[in-house]
Amino acid sequence: MHSAAVYFTNTVRYLFHALKARFTQTQFAFHISMVTFVSTPIGNLKDISLRALEVLRAADVIFCEDTRHSLKLLNAYDIKKPLLSCHKFNENQAAEKIISAAREGKQVAVISDAGMPVISDPGNTVCVRLREAGVDYTIVPGANAFLSALVLSALPAERFAFLGFLPDKEGERRRFLQRYKDLDLTLCFHAAPQDVDRYICDMYAVFGDRRASAVREITKVHEQATPFTLAGGLAGEKRGEYVLIVEGAGEVENPLNNLSEREHIAHYMARGMDKKSAVKQAAKDRGVPKNELYKFGIDL
Repeated sequence: MHSAAVYFTNTVRYLFHALKARFTQTQFAFHISMVTFVSTPIGNLKDISLRALEVLRAADVIFCEDTRHSLKLLNAYDIKKPLLSCHKFNENQAAEKIISAAREGKQVAVISDAGMPVISDPGNTVCVRLREAGVDYTIVPGANAFLSALVLSALPAERFAFLGFLPDKEGERRRFLQRYKDLDLTLCFHAAPQDVDRYICDMYAVFGDRRASAVREITKVHEQATPFTLAGGLAGEKRGEYVLIVEGAGEVENPLNNLSEREHIAHYMARGMDKKSAVKQAAKDRGVPKNELYKFGIDL
């Protein structure tokens, strides 16, 4: 009888400490971040991560770009939670609600219609407000449209820039593109179907002819990555959201290399460089050893 009582007591004590440790770990995890920005699938619902499902199931409330759209994903995984809207027209108000919920100790998840919140989607204002309020937040990474499109395009991917959606007005759009005209980087853009042709027209006007790829229906049955040139345009009817991938400018020739060697060195000396430094810089511009240019600066 005595041994049974001791066994029972030790078992209760073990379970108590195990539960206490688990509770402490959970509380610590919750303390680290009450708000989580969760990446969701961009097409195929099976692309949701295990951690994303875990966070969504543990959430007390989920803020969505479009509650009706998000219901399709949540219903597919039998997740039943209160849903509140967080879109570009109410982000400040949504941020206040998110901050209040977090301060009440609630688990808050933030999702967009597809992909990572903030990236060409609402959420950046919420991030700023959370940081200002001293409320911690974290992310659950996952599907991303432009990175997937970059891989599917087969264009150079060592260096690239994501520029999102272009401005609505043609003048602003072309001025925006002009800023990136000379970059030796593959450029990535989002485009609605009704904007694809005008985007390509403006890119050709600013960039000249370049290789490009139009990617749509990523991870879906009818996924397409269509190579084209800016001069030739993209044929066919435009359906669905697009990612346009455009090759970079390549290395741009330094216009000073069109000068004679002597003029090139004199150019830098006229701007305050001593002769030795001017020769060194001119040689660097031309991609030649500096001793090849010394003779051209002797009488300067």
